[in-house]
Amino acid sequence: MILTDRRWLDDRVDVVQGDRLWLRWKQIRKGFDQISSREQTKVLPPSPAGLLASRRRRRLLHDLKPNNIRIPQNHRSILLPLLQKNPKSKADAKRLSLPRGRYSSSRNRKSMLEAVHEVAIYIHRFHNLDLFQQGWYQIKITMRWEDSDYASSVGTPSRVVQYDAPDLGSDDVLGVWTIDDMDNSFSSQPFRIRYARQDILLSVMISFNLSLGKFEGPITSAVILKFELLYAPVLESGSNMQDSSDVSPAAIHEFRIPPKALLGLHSYCPVHFDAFHSVLVDTSVHISLLKGGVHTMKKHSNSHSNEEAASEKYDKENQVLLVKAFLTSRAILLQELRNLSKAINETIDLTGLTSQHDKIKALSASVEVDMESANADSQAPENMQNALKIPNGTVDVSSEYLYSLQNDELNRLFHSIGDQILYLWSTFLKFHRANKTKILDHLRNSWAIDRRAEWSIWMVYSKVEMPHQSTLSEIEDSSYHGLRGKVPVLRKITEDPIQAAEMRAELHRRSIAQMRINNRSIQDLQIFGDPSRIPIIIVERVVNAPLLSPSGNTYFKNMDPKDTNGMLPQIDSTFSSNKQKGRILKIAVFVHGFQGHHLDLRLVRNQWLLIDPKVELLMSEVNEDKTSEDFRDMGLRLAKEVIAFVKKKMDKASRSGTLKNVKLSFVGHSIGNVIIRTALAESIMEPYHRYLHTYVSVSGPHLGYLYSSNSLFNSGLWLLKKLKNTRCIHQLTFTDDIDLENTFFYNLSKQKTLESFKNIVLLSSPQDGYVPYHSARIEMCQSSSVDYSKRGKIFHEMLSNCLNQIRAPSSEQRMFMRCDVNFDTSLQGRNLNTIIGRAAHIEFLETDIFAKFIMWSFPELFR
Repeated sequence: MILTDRRWLDDRVDVVQGDRLWLRWKQIRKGFDQISSREQTKVLPPSPAGLLASRRRRRLLHDLKPNNIRIPQNHRSILLPLLQKNPKSKADAKRLSLPRGRYSSSRNRKSMLEAVHEVAIYIHRFHNLDLFQQGWYQIKITMRWEDSDYASSVGTPSRVVQYDAPDLGSDDVLGVWTIDDMDNSFSSQPFRIRYARQDILLSVMISFNLSLGKFEGPITSAVILKFELLYAPVLESGSNMQDSSDVSPAAIHEFRIPPKALLGLHSYCPVHFDAFHSVLVDTSVHISLLKGGVHTMKKHSNSHSNEEAASEKYDKENQVLLVKAFLTSRAILLQELRNLSKAINETIDLTGLTSQHDKIKALSASVEVDMESANADSQAPENMQNALKIPNGTVDVSSEYLYSLQNDELNRLFHSIGDQILYLWSTFLKFHRANKTKILDHLRNSWAIDRRAEWSIWMVYSKVEMPHQSTLSEIEDSSYHGLRGKVPVLRKITEDPIQAAEMRAELHRRSIAQMRINNRSIQDLQIFGDPSRIPIIIVERVVNAPLLSPSGNTYFKNMDPKDTNGMLPQIDSTFSSNKQKGRILKIAVFVHGFQGHHLDLRLVRNQWLLIDPKVELLMSEVNEDKTSEDFRDMGLRLAKEVIAFVKKKMDKASRSGTLKNVKLSFVGHSIGNVIIRTALAESIMEPYHRYLHTYVSVSGPHLGYLYSSNSLFNSGLWLLKKLKNTRCIHQLTFTDDIDLENTFFYNLSKQKTLESFKNIVLLSSPQDGYVPYHSARIEMCQSSSVDYSKRGKIFHEMLSNCLNQIRAPSSEQRMFMRCDVNFDTSLQGRNLNTIIGRAAHIEFLETDIFAKFIMWSFPELFR
């Protein structure tokens, strides 16, 4: 009878060579039959390399011997006397490998410390922004190491805490959450989506464990956190998602947790999935390093090889590194607890920490932790090896002390610190459950404030000067009365502004490709997955100036880069609205372009909703299928639609309370911007000018097509005029009247359509061939700078009329920005869309990354 126990096999390190052990089994205990049998044992020869082998390798080597005798742990004390009587020599018996216990020598064993990363993910709610399909949905979460060297260890769900029970009486939430042991995933309970802006409260905390096993140096691999949106249609039978066989992954959103963050992190992590599945999953991620088990290895007492000495030194270094990591993790966790307590004004009970702290002080009075350095990025090294070094390459004092400790002392210190971290972590989990909403709000606010710095990699800021009104008038008077030689301020623009803008963006894109992003923040892989493919945005804050610039390659003078900080408005960290009594009604109107659809700007709309969930939205529909008509007719229809919508919302707000103010904002794409300005010029809109707040122009031809360098696109416009007699195209190209002074665009520039806005943002792209670059930016163009004909005069008058409105005095300081968006079109290749410039014009509607960057960097413009 052979008794087997794999746990005993796993602990075998020492081996015996060539000995035949005749084991005479006697009565082991009551109830066992008399056994007398002989078994032959063959084992591998001892080797110094075997001492360094991993547990997996040792198991494999032993498994290759099918006739090994495997002795169970619980029979060790009974079999030991029998074994000592039968071997050929006493030395042979001593060489037998026994599991650790009272018969193993502690002097010949050393303990290897183990640690585990616990990643707690709190899912608060699922908010439907813009899902296209009704049906059953479910959120699936998995976690893995990014580096393939760590592939043997995966994130496994270890704890699920349902904070608030779902509404069991509701038909929108059915079933329960599940854990799949096959792929180590967590899936939320299925919920049914019926309408836009629907909220599903989930309120569940899921903890994943990432085991490090025997700690072998600093962690250099990041962790990939994967969210999947599962979908199943609603069946006529009424069965829920868990009973359906049609469940399929609809979208994926992945995040990268850097190695630095694995020592400790508390961060908001919004999940949006993609442009076709626009949702908001309110999520926060909390990470701490906790102690695991203790891995015991036997060491040879009679071996003193250099290889073993190097191995022992290597193991000691790893243990010191692990203790240092625990000190850092403890510091981060303690500081974060204090920050959260202060931020939400709730007290945390840490009285139990005192006794734990006394243990560490008793072990070492010289081990001190710098709380601030643990949180500062500049002092948080890429790996823990750097944390032990100072600039001259020597080891600091605290590390010397740790290296001076014996293994058992180091183990006690490890366990004491580990107990403290475990206490703090348990305290945090209880504190989080009691204050989940306050903590989530605080982390969300902190995340929003950090967007400007986090996404500044792709944004270039500058400040430029806008000419004074009197100077613009001088230009008009002096340039077109035979005084061409007396106009020094209107120099010839020798460099193509489009090429200059593209080159500037390309140089910045190349610098990003060489950049090493190294921080502790969670990274959205939709942005950070391939940083060089993300749009580059060049932001110009335009300020008033008394004179035009006589030099430089642009119409405005570039300011010193050190002044760019002044262009960034301050953000209220509490995101609180005006605390005075009365409600502020905020309305945003979105207007599509030529042959467009009312949902064309839905991605910009969704970002606006994320910044201000209470905003009232109007996606204009009155001009769908009518964008070939006269701009005056389209503008009048829009004006009536807006007035009806505003009155309806004002009446509703007045019935529910005091209406303090109204903020009316507009967003237009392409000729939708011309329709907006035409609507504002209508007399029926004049009473609403005092409510105007923010105007965002997405590639709008504000100065028409008087100067257009895209010959292919110009040919298309000519065909539309000749074959279809499209009225708005005649107006865009100034062919609606023989006299340029009677054209629609010239007269529109005289209307006060921009003066009342508090914030004006002009979005343009040098890759957009559908709208002239200068027309979208309302600035001088290369051709007009040398055109002294009547056409040049008309253009300069239109330009000055628009700029005079923007620089006109206002009750509040006006924010005027030009944002140059440079898309990465390298993957699209060379095709008709890229040649004629349509790709970039449509890209404004098909991606929302540029909108995220701009809107979250200046959120006060959209509240």
